[in-house]
Order: sequence, then structure tokens, then C-alpha cells
Amino acid sequence: MVRSNAGSSGGGGSDGSGGGAGSGPGWGLGNESAEARDARYRSIFGKLDVQHRGKLSLATLRVALAANRHPLRDSDVAVQELFRAMDTDGDGLVDFDDFKRFAYAAEFQIDSGFRKLDKDGDGVVQLSDVARYLGRIERSNHIVIDSSDLATEFDAEANTCRGAAQSKRRTFAAFVNWAFHEKYHAKTADQQQQPPQTGGPPTEITYQQWRDFLLLMPRKSGSRLHTAFSYYYLFKEDVDLSAEGDMTLINEFFRGFAYFLAGGVSGVISRTCTAPFDRIKVFLIARTDLSSTILNSKEAVLARNPHANADKIRSPLMKAISTLYRQGGIKAFYVGNGLNAFKVFPESSIKFGCFELTKQLMARIEGTKNKADLSRPSTYIAGGLAGMCAQFAVYPIDTLKFRIQCAPLANLKDKNILFNTAKQMFQDGGLLIFYRGLSAGLLGMFPYAALDLGTFSALKKWLISRQAKKMNIPEKDVTLSNLTVLPIGALSGSVGATAVYPINLLRTRLQAQGTFAHPYTYTGFSDVLKQTIQREGYPGLYKGLMPTLAKVCPAVSISYLCYENLKRVAGLE
Repeated sequence: MVRSNAGSSGGGGSDGSGGGAGSGPGWGLGNESAEARDARYRSIFGKLDVQHRGKLSLATLRVALAANRHPLRDSDVAVQELFRAMDTDGDGLVDFDDFKRFAYAAEFQIDSGFRKLDKDGDGVVQLSDVARYLGRIERSNHIVIDSSDLATEFDAEANTCRGAAQSKRRTFAAFVNWAFHEKYHAKTADQQQQPPQTGGPPTEITYQQWRDFLLLMPRKSGSRLHTAFSYYYLFKEDVDLSAEGDMTLINEFFRGFAYFLAGGVSGVISRTCTAPFDRIKVFLIARTDLSSTILNSKEAVLARNPHANADKIRSPLMKAISTLYRQGGIKAFYVGNGLNAFKVFPESSIKFGCFELTKQLMARIEGTKNKADLSRPSTYIAGGLAGMCAQFAVYPIDTLKFRIQCAPLANLKDKNILFNTAKQMFQDGGLLIFYRGLSAGLLGMFPYAALDLGTFSALKKWLISRQAKKMNIPEKDVTLSNLTVLPIGALSGSVGATAVYPINLLRTRLQAQGTFAHPYTYTGFSDVLKQTIQREGYPGLYKGLMPTLAKVCPAVSISYLCYENLKRVAGLE
């Protein structure tokens, strides 16, 4: 069975003490021939090289540790620590020579630490000695577990402690059995150094048990054994009594919260920068009397309205800009932006935060240990689900915003327009009126968010992989420049917005129905689709697309740019 987790390579120091690896009576690093050690290393490396390529990548190592049920297989941080330690030449791959250098350096430290505890040099250490050693490590790192008390469990003259100390001793006893005996005796008979102990809990650890368990353990706080014990204490036990564990849980909470916060801030910045485009888009969607000169020729417009002055037929986009400016100058382009910011913070926060959480969930379902290795279909599904969660959460605010933007000019000057509009809406249809068009909104949001977030993630992953290969460095060391993030965001947002634009147009008209700017009313999604095609033809389903794309490209680019940089500043990536 492969023993896992990260270990740091380096010749100096030991897992418990400094000093060299001398010879001992039939055990230890100095009592194994180079040929035997090479064969043992090749056996371990062969179990890790599940793809039989002669080299290990980080992804391969994850699969190998999971397949071999490595004790720390669920800790991606530990797996990355192990890979970094094994990759002695830093090329992003571990071949046998890398592993051999790592293993010898690690065993030098393991051997030295064992000799420090093995006072009589017989190749066996007592559990009371191990417990005292852990106690010294805990105290030196200012951790509240007093593992020195654990030693009394195995001292013949002292066995009267009660309460928390007894619980700690039981945990230590279970850890020792889990680490050195239960797993050790799961090996085949020809690998065992001695027969299983019977007649009660084990009281000693052999050198081979010590070495085999600790070889692929990360070396933190100067000790592989302490790393293993901390993992068992925090994750195998139901309770967490250590300050280190408290900090782990707190850090995970703030890490998750930071994704939501970074997403919310990014959304507000992006929406404020692109508010004028959003205002023009809503104006064009609401005004059904304007025919697009991009989708229709002037001749087609004159055919429907023979009395129109051909010289005055202008693009609806220019008409919208001039009309809005006449209504209120520059401020007219920011009508509803305060409500927009109030709406977009939770929307963007939920979208990005849920995207990260959903990717973690999908990674667990797929059996991958890192969400960065999530398959492309699962990434798109995670994006769609995150978008739907965000849309549902802020839908009432969205409806209220559209109602305000479609109000008569005189109403826009009302200081209480927000309250009055909400009050009037409630009187007209109760709470349900705030959710008009919800099904269409969710129907359109899933593919939009899936294409947006999924495409961005896929392009980002592809560019990072491409740049890592080009520069011959690990992918984790690649940071995309801001000038690279911007076009990726623009492309992903444009693809999503164009694909679902007709659905969003119909949803917006359902939300704005019966207002001054859009007096038509509908019985549902099929009715608004039918009336839109009757009045404006199929091109009417894409009215406002150009200003939408003009808004989406910079909006999504700015949003992703802020989000990626905020994640980097917060240490989330």
C-alpha cells in the first residue's frame, strides 16, 4: 500500500532531531544495500505511476493516492506539497530520478528522527516516547493539545487521568493503530516485518512501520509525524479541540465568504462603468415603435409606414441616445443605476460564489480532488446553476428596476420613485407581480451563465496550460495578464448574451408590461413571443442586441478582471 502525502526534500534536520543516519543492528538507512533501496524505491514509484509513463504529473499523483487510499488523499494542499517536494528539478514532472532524490533525503530525516526516539537502538520505539515527542512539537508551535499527557496512557505507573486528557489519549491510541498497525497489517504477508500484535492495543512501533508510513507525509513544523497526527485529529475525529483546527475552519469560512465578496465588488464596479449601455438597451426593448435600420433597410421601414420621412429615419440607437439626453442630460443614462448597484452586488456575489461552490460539489461527484481538474461539461453546468441562483435571488429588484426605467419622464424626477413604483406594483398584483417572467428569466439565465462562466473558465484553463508548456513551468506558477483576461471575458460574455438574447428580450417585456414606455400586456411567455413577432417580425427578437453587446463586452471584461485580481489579492488563487 502506498503511503502518502507531501514530504519536503532536504538533507538537513530530521523528523524529531538533527543528526545523521548511522548504522544500527539490522535496521535503518545504513543497513540496506543500495540495490535493495533502489528496488524498494522503484516499487513505490511504480505504484504512483498509474499511467505507466515513467513520469508523474500532479494530476497523476492525485489519482494514484486516491487509488491507493493514501491517508491524506482528500487534502489537495497536502498532495501539492508532496508533489513540490518530489519535483526536485522543478520541471513540473516527477521521474524516477526525482523521486529517488526525494525519497533518500526524506528517509535520512525519518531515520534520524527514529534514532532520536529509539534510546536503546533495538529498532523499536515505545508509544510513550512517541507521545512525549508529539507533546514537545505541540508546545513549540503554541498549540493547545498537550500531547505529553498522552504518554501516561502507556506508562505503567500513571493511568489515572480523567476528562479531556482521557479523550486525547484515546485519540492518540486510535491514531497509532490507524497509522502504524491497522494499515501496516493490511499489507501482504511477505512485506510484514513481524506478526500482528494481539492481546490489547499495540505498545511499540518498528522502524519499518515508522519509515513506510512517514515516507510520503508532508514535513510541516519540522515533523512528518506531527503532520499526520494533526490530520487525523482534525479530520478523522468528530471533535476538534485544537487552536490549529479552529483556525482551519475559520480560514475555510472566510475563504468561501471571500469568493462572494470579490464577486459582489467586481459586479458593482462593472455595472457602474457600463450603466449607460444598460439604459439604452432597456429603452430600445421597451420602444416597439422603433425599427432597426441594421436589421431592416429604409425601404422596408417605408413599406410599413409610407408617410415616414426617409431623411429622418435614423438608427434606433442614435434615436435612443438623443431622446435620453433630451430627457435629463448625462444623468438620464444613469437612471436606475443606484438600484442597479443594489441589485448587482448580491447577484454578482451569488453568481461567482455559487460558481466556486458548485464546482467543488461537481468535483466531488466526479471524484476529482481539485476543481481546476473539473471536466468541461461539469464546469458549464456549474456556471448555469450559479447563474440561476443569482437570477432568482435578485429577480424582484430586477423587475422594479425595469419598471422605474419605463416610467414617464415626469415620474423620473420624483424623489420617491423607488418607493412609489414598488407600492404601485404591489397594489396592481401583489408579490407575484415582482416575479413576472421568472420562468423565462431562469430559462434564459442557465444557458447564458453556463456559456459565460464555462467559456471563460475553459479559455482561461487552456491559456494557462499553453503558457505553462511554452515556458516549461508548472501551471500553478502561470498568471494571466490583465490584457489577456479582458478579451477572454469579452468573448465569453458575448457568446452567452447573443445565444439567449431573444429569451431575455421577452422576459424584459414581461417585466415592463403595462408601463408608460411599454403599454402592452401579455398572458405569458408564449403570448409575448407571438405579439412581438406580429408587431416587429423575427428581427424584433434581437432589438437592442448591439447596445447589449456594447455593454456586455466591457461589463463582463471589467467584472472578470476585477474578480481575478481580487482573488489573487485575497490569496484565493
